[in-house]
Amino acid sequence: MTESIQTEVVEHILQIRIVRPERKNALTHTMYDAMTAALQQADDKSDIRAIFITGTEDCFTSGNDVQDFLSHPPSGPDSPVFRFMRTLQQCRKPVIAAVNGAAVGIGATLLLHCDLVYLGPAARLQMPFVKLGLCPEYASSLLLPALVGHRRATELLLLGETMSAEEAVNTGIANAVFDKDYQEKALDKARRIAALPPAAIRMAKQLMKEPLEEQVSRQIAREGAAFVERLSSPEAREAMMAFMQKRPADFSPFE
Repeated sequence: MTESIQTEVVEHILQIRIVRPERKNALTHTMYDAMTAALQQADDKSDIRAIFITGTEDCFTSGNDVQDFLSHPPSGPDSPVFRFMRTLQQCRKPVIAAVNGAAVGIGATLLLHCDLVYLGPAARLQMPFVKLGLCPEYASSLLLPALVGHRRATELLLLGETMSAEEAVNTGIANAVFDKDYQEKALDKARRIAALPPAAIRMAKQLMKEPLEEQVSRQIAREGAAFVERLSSPEAREAMMAFMQKRPADFSPFE
């Protein structure tokens, strides 16, 4: 456990909780390392049947911690955020997410790689990569258009529009919205999974993922390389400076 990532195994379920409310559960490189280690542990231990990921009651995660991100930018496939992406994508055990409040950036794209996603009523998904001078990540440029259609995906990925909990369910990104006790109700789903035959569960998940696995891996790698390249672009520098200075970004000088 780190200060901000809490893990415990209860009833054959590994629970991963993002708990950094003073920074809206923003993720640092050490938090990515902690979640990667927890996921790897879950995949290796036969007594763990399911994985449950959540944040605090009113916030999932606001995405990357900007200060930490600028101090430790991803530079290649072995960077903490990319290791986390691969580990979650390749996880053999079923992953259940419970989300309320902000799910920004990777907080939204990681949901595309979970097996079950349950939301609280205040859940809001946003992928503001282009606004930051960056590009989509985590195969979102492949998976999101397939789920919501090209035009809506363009609004979400290019304009960075916010998706409500109801729309996330209607488009297939999430399973359901729970008005009350969303974490406990999502955890009940994890308990049901954990009570089922574990080898059969793993095989069913593998069979469902296999048809797109190579394409998803290729897209993650392509996006990752472009993301690292974009980080050093003048547009991204302007966007980050504007964010830190709490002013509107000015992209008018760029072609």
